[in-house]
Amino acid sequence: MAPLTTVILGSLLVYLTHAEKHGVQVIGHLKKGLNPPSASDLAFGSPHLMAAIKTGIVIGIIGLAEGIAVGRTFAMFKNYHIDGNKEMIAFGMMNIAGSCTSCYLTAGTGQALFYLPFDPLRMLLVVQNTRHFMEIFQLLAVTAGPFSRTAVNFNAGSRSAVSNIVMATAVMFTLLFLTPLFHYTPLVVLSSIIIAAMLGLLDYEAAIHLWKIDKFDFFICLGAYLGVVLGSVEIGLIISITVSLLRIILFVARPRTMVLGNIPNSGIYRSMDQYQIANSVPGILILQIDAPVFFANASYLRERISRWIYEEEDRLKSAGEASLHYVILDLSAVGSIDTSGISMLEELMKNVHRKGLQLVLANPQSEVMKKLDKSKLIDKIGQGWIFLTVGEAVSACNFMLHTCKSIHVAVDQNAEENKV
Repeated sequence: MAPLTTVILGSLLVYLTHAEKHGVQVIGHLKKGLNPPSASDLAFGSPHLMAAIKTGIVIGIIGLAEGIAVGRTFAMFKNYHIDGNKEMIAFGMMNIAGSCTSCYLTAGTGQALFYLPFDPLRMLLVVQNTRHFMEIFQLLAVTAGPFSRTAVNFNAGSRSAVSNIVMATAVMFTLLFLTPLFHYTPLVVLSSIIIAAMLGLLDYEAAIHLWKIDKFDFFICLGAYLGVVLGSVEIGLIISITVSLLRIILFVARPRTMVLGNIPNSGIYRSMDQYQIANSVPGILILQIDAPVFFANASYLRERISRWIYEEEDRLKSAGEASLHYVILDLSAVGSIDTSGISMLEELMKNVHRKGLQLVLANPQSEVMKKLDKSKLIDKIGQGWIFLTVGEAVSACNFMLHTCKSIHVAVDQNAEENKV
């Protein structure tokens, strides 16, 4: 009742004091009646058709992204699930139906809970106060976001989609009979209702939580917040989506590679940086690739693996330990690989062979195995050098090391006996 009371009292105050004559902005004159049908106005021969298509695509993407984002926010409050596919279908159907009755772009949030079919009152304001195509586009982009209306609906205590039926009926009754009463409604009252409804959505504890866990996520949140406050909802969405995409590209193009070591008294191999008790295996370098291998990160992985090999050889040489003989690649986290990734493995195999080392693959996934088989890379590496687990690969390499060492010792002994 608070928003309705505010509107009534604000309108009465402006009417009694004639505040509109002293600089207070009011809604002004509104025409009575429902929106006229507009299906007959559809014209595919208009010179502005391509501009309208481009504009519709941009507005549709932004409206869908904003609607789903806001819907998920309220879904967390109400503990229900959002289906993105159904949301997309609902947005499309609402706009198709609304476009046949002179409505502008609509959006809804919260599946079966906060759908706002249309806002004819605001549509009338847009139509009456807009004269140019670019102005219409800007207003459409701004009004595409349902955040403010959803917040008001949420704070009013709505529990189901029945609230939309009541709202639509009230709007229809208002358009038919009550539009003159809104002539003196000050715009500041409408703004205050929206601001008051949205203040309760600010979650400072969540921002502090993001700062503690992941500062990159915190800056994405901060950028989106500042974009909305200083610009518009669309600017905030663009900032957050752009930074998030850049982060994804950065992580994919620079995947993690780590050296694995053996946990004492077990057959488990884990990152030596994470587990300080993990020990390296003499003569064997175990590396794990923690991302799919494709054209965006193939060059980086080739250089990074080669650098690991150089560093391991230098470490063994300076420490006076046994030389390196085998390089094991743990591919358990590599879900897919493309032709650039296969070429990278082939080049890596050739470089490893030039150093007198053997490349070993451990736990390649089914899709990776299919592509390695079709490219004949398995035959080049050798089927005997592909294992199900890192433990099996290490055991096989150790067996070969000890066997070769025993053969060399026996050969040396026979040579000495022949000399004698």
